[in-house]
Amino acid sequence: MDPISLSQELIRCPSITPQNAGALEVIERHLTALGFDCERLDWEGIGNLYATKGSGSPHFCFAGHTDVVPVGEASQWKNDPFEGVIKSGKLWGRGAADMKCAIAAFISALSRFSSHSGTISLLITGDEEGDAIFGTQHVFPFLAENELIPDLCLIGEPTSLVQVGDSLKIGRRGSITGHLICYGKQGHIAYPQNTDNPIPRMLACLNALYKLPLDKGTELFEPSRFEVTSIDVGNLASNIIPYKVAARFGIRLNTLQRDKELGKAVLTLCEKLAGDHELSLSFHGNAFLTTDKEKITLIQKAVESVTGHPPSLSTTGGTSDGRFISTYCPVIECGMLEATMHQVDEHVSLKDITRLSSIYEAILKAFFG
Repeated sequence: MDPISLSQELIRCPSITPQNAGALEVIERHLTALGFDCERLDWEGIGNLYATKGSGSPHFCFAGHTDVVPVGEASQWKNDPFEGVIKSGKLWGRGAADMKCAIAAFISALSRFSSHSGTISLLITGDEEGDAIFGTQHVFPFLAENELIPDLCLIGEPTSLVQVGDSLKIGRRGSITGHLICYGKQGHIAYPQNTDNPIPRMLACLNALYKLPLDKGTELFEPSRFEVTSIDVGNLASNIIPYKVAARFGIRLNTLQRDKELGKAVLTLCEKLAGDHELSLSFHGNAFLTTDKEKITLIQKAVESVTGHPPSLSTTGGTSDGRFISTYCPVIECGMLEATMHQVDEHVSLKDITRLSSIYEAILKAFFG
């Protein structure tokens, strides 16, 4: 099976999260032809596909998602983002790097790998780029209840830096996002004694959050960080003190922090400094780290057998569904170059698609060897 044509077929499904747009049906059709038993585990309008072949141990699972982020300003794209155009030795389109080509590469690898004792499964979900509630987070408890937890899960998220296979993710940082509103009393700037300006309280609060003692990081993780992403007053006049100011922020945390405990620290600080305010926090999962050296080494050696170089180990980047899988089994991520994911004119090299498929085939052979 040609991974490039399958990549094109998937990119041509405009599956902007949480839409499926036929992507899971494409995958199901190809996996069924390869002898997989496919089951849809849709929930609350989110499409999920679970496919298995074989039985018993060992059990290897490939996890991924077909939903993609919005295209942004479509007029800025050189080509239709859902046309799957091939130009200059590259495949262009939304989802090429993140992560439809990886799914295609794995299915292609499966078409060349037929002899194994044990179970191969695929969990392909449809809301990783969205709320991530009714995809992997919903399905894995179902797998646990039915004793279907794999011995190793490989996620096809983009992880490579310069060439495909040069880096593996063995962990990811956790994430908290927050929305803080400080309220005051509007009035004329010349009569501040008759007003209550909420902006100084907001600035004091955000400054204190920046100075909140977190940590210095670990050997594999960067320090946990707080960052403000927006401060909005909505005041069009220069002579009016506003009655409210709103800010949004995010915290990326490592394994030294727990999201709920850190959230309590933020809540306490805001109660102390923000005055009349509203605070909402969204918890997107704690950091995770895979420590199974045997399985990490197995995948490193398999990748090296194709690329000639052992991949480095990393925990950088955004969150992934690995945070939901890591509580059940070891999880490692290996995929396309990170460079163009979520960007206008997202693209990957045709050679990289073929190489990634060879890497996945080598991983399967090593796991079931």
